[in-house]
Order: sequence, then C-alpha cells, then structure tokens
Amino acid sequence: MSTVSLAPRRPVLADRVLPRSLVVDAALVLAGAALTAGLAQLAIPIWPVPITGQTFAVLLVGTTLGSLRGALSMALYLVAGVLGAPIFAEQHSGNLFALTSGGFIIGFIAAAALVGWLAQLQWDRVVLRTIVSFLAGAAVMYAFGLPWLAMVLNGFGPSVWHGALRYDSLWAAVWGAGFFPFLLGDALKALLAGLLLPLAWRALGRSGRAK
Repeated sequence: MSTVSLAPRRPVLADRVLPRSLVVDAALVLAGAALTAGLAQLAIPIWPVPITGQTFAVLLVGTTLGSLRGALSMALYLVAGVLGAPIFAEQHSGNLFALTSGGFIIGFIAAAALVGWLAQLQWDRVVLRTIVSFLAGAAVMYAFGLPWLAMVLNGFGPSVWHGALRYDSLWAAVWGAGFFPFLLGDALKALLAGLLLPLAWRALGRSGRAK
C-alpha cells in the first residue's frame, strides 16, 4: 500500500534516510526553512547585500528534499520573514521592498526548485554534475536578485550608488556590489557540495540503505 507523500518519484537524499509520509514532508520543509534562517545569521554585514551562509542552505535544502519540498521550504522561509520573524540576514524581517536583497530571497524558491529537480535526475550523485547544479542554482538567485537590487538602488538615486558606493553608474554598482564579491564564495560552496553530496550517496550505498 502506497503512502501519501510530497516526495518525488525518483528519491533524493532525504528519501533514502527517512520514510515517506506527509508528516515527514512537513518536518523536512520546516527544517529546511529553519536551516536557511540559521545560516542567514552567519553574515559579513556589507551593504547593500551581505555575505551569508543562507545561499548554501537554499541549495542544500533543494538538493536533499527535491524540487517541490525544497521550493515549499523556501516559500515558508519567505512568508515567515515577511510576517515578522527575524530570520532574514542580520535578523531582518518584514516588507521585501525595504530590503536590497529582497529579490534574492524570492529567487531562493526558484533556485531550490531547480537544484531539487536536478537531484531527482541524480545529478547530486556525481561530483561535476553536483558542482554544475549548485552554480546553476546560484545563477537563478542572481537572475532574481540583481534586477531587484537595481530597482532599489535606482530609487535611492545617485547619491547612494555614486556618492556612497562610489560607482560611476547604476549597473556598475549592481554588478560591483551584488555580484562580483560573491563569486569566490559561490565557487567554494559548489566545490564543497560536489565533494560532500556524492560522498553521502556512496556512504548510504555502503550502509545498505540505497536502493
């Protein structure tokens, strides 16, 4: 008899360790949001976008939970923060339009969905594919985050992106403050995932849990 669950038909890491049920799904979605909230507080407080550990959490949650549960976990994170829980970077919360990084938070949902889908295709079992998956997820976050950052900085006006940040143009400020400082960290996170996730699959295989 089958058990009702949001787990994908092709199992991801969470499904190799835990039973499939709606109760387990809910716990995983909540745990993923909590992990993201926790790593969001590991931050280097630079402006306009802080360097945090939450992007690694987003991609890890998406990969281990799969596309649907990963996206739901990030949606829960977003909603909880908007409703007032101090779980965004540097314990911020509330209206996303007040945050220069609001677009990245929206992008978390799409990024988790993408890497989760790739994990369902077993990309997280191979080092190179895992690295590509994490880099693709990061690219999705930038696709949402950078236009949002441009909108916010444009609202502030040249006194901020030219005077305070010392960039010659709005888009120079967007790329210089919202993209280039994060490239090394994105690469390191992808390399770390490329080492750990396939290793986890091999460990499960040796333990007899993998099917």
